[in-house]
Amino acid sequence: MALEEEGFKIINNITWQKTNPPPNLACKTFTHSTETILWARKDFKHFKYTFNYDVMKKLNNNKQMKDVWTTSLTKPSEKKQGKHPTQKPLEILEKVILASTKENDLILDPFCGSSTTGIAANKLNRNYIGIDNSKEYLDLSIRRYYEIKE
Repeated sequence: MALEEEGFKIINNITWQKTNPPPNLACKTFTHSTETILWARKDFKHFKYTFNYDVMKKLNNNKQMKDVWTTSLTKPSEKKQGKHPTQKPLEILEKVILASTKENDLILDPFCGSSTTGIAANKLNRNYIGIDNSKEYLDLSIRRYYEIKE
């Protein structure tokens, strides 16, 4: 509702289902095994958004991609340079970018954290601007970037 009040239109609500969610140690609620990815755009009538249907279908064994994506938590190999508390798996960000951008598009991540979006953007030949207010996480982002360049 808050997005809609600000002039955004929700295109899709994607559910990331975690195959290996962390246990609920308090045992007072269900295990948190999903996260929501909202795909939204400003509601401009003249603006068309990108959706790479054929790419997503190909990634899904030539079947139409559904709005539930099942994958594991972030792999330890993606955390070698350090950890961020809300770091997402590279696989998820690659899907988001492949679904909604073209090569050489510019991706802005105003809360970049460990820059998984930037790593995926670089890997998929997209341009990237990442912003964060934590020097610790910006340094982590730089270390991750240099790691993939080597």
